[in-house]
Amino acid sequence: MDALADVLTAAKVGGTVLARVDVAAPWGIEFPKLPIAVFHTVISGSCWLRRPGADPIRLTTGDLVLLPVGAGHVMSGAPSGPATPYDDLVAARPGHRESEVHIPGPGPRTRIICGGYRFDGRVSRPLLTLPPVLVLPAVHGEAPERSELADTLRMLTAELADPRPGSQTVIDRLTDVLFVHILRRWTAEQGDHGTSWVLGLRDPQVAAAISLLHEDPAQPWTVEELAHRVGVSRATLSRRFTDLVGEPPLAYLTHWRLELAGRRLRDTADALPAVARSVGYTSVSAFSRAFTRQWGTPPSRHRTDQHLP
Repeated sequence: MDALADVLTAAKVGGTVLARVDVAAPWGIEFPKLPIAVFHTVISGSCWLRRPGADPIRLTTGDLVLLPVGAGHVMSGAPSGPATPYDDLVAARPGHRESEVHIPGPGPRTRIICGGYRFDGRVSRPLLTLPPVLVLPAVHGEAPERSELADTLRMLTAELADPRPGSQTVIDRLTDVLFVHILRRWTAEQGDHGTSWVLGLRDPQVAAAISLLHEDPAQPWTVEELAHRVGVSRATLSRRFTDLVGEPPLAYLTHWRLELAGRRLRDTADALPAVARSVGYTSVSAFSRAFTRQWGTPPSRHRTDQHLP
């Protein structure tokens, strides 16, 4: 079981290029808060990422930044100064594709690719546990996660620069692939810092435990059984899992079960007892209580909400 693929599938993650930005200083673009993950990669030149309450971050050619929960932010040619809302820039260019933004000016020129990843916000808890900003500086090296990310960006840039039949499909697929490489690269460079389910995937035993939980979430797992299956002691697995993922194995399992239940309520007409059993609950009432604690609404209401027009 590929736990990363499982999470991305459950959350229905799908990427697309939002804009190709070609600007000259002075410039500033304000991106609103959106229910998507947003990335920017600098093709040439330099710029600043500005977020409310945070220090500006300078980005140069080859750098990439991901905002996993689409927080409102500004991309600009300077660490301060005015910014024009992105929607206004698009509206000012009637007849042009939304994916093209140009701002003329006397100063240095910068080119950026801006993209987004839409995901089901109701089945996305693992994505929401990522840091608010992931910055991947341009580097050169032999590590696979570095060359794979750079290669994907080169192919994406080339496809955008010279569209051919089928280009939109290629661009969408490359954008999806890019997200995986972003997570791989970020995970590889974190060292011993931070906690996230993604970081847990780099530890062989923790990754194996996560895969077992994903492969059979209805199993009445115990930490002892998980530890035995992955070849470490109960204490070692509990410590390493909690240190890397940020919560103990069975707490992670509970949250994942209820994520899957939310997905099944959204995508199927299965009766509540069947949904409960599919994620390891023999009692509908116990399932309903747990579901309501995590989602803030009972399963039946949750299903109704997902099918509102």
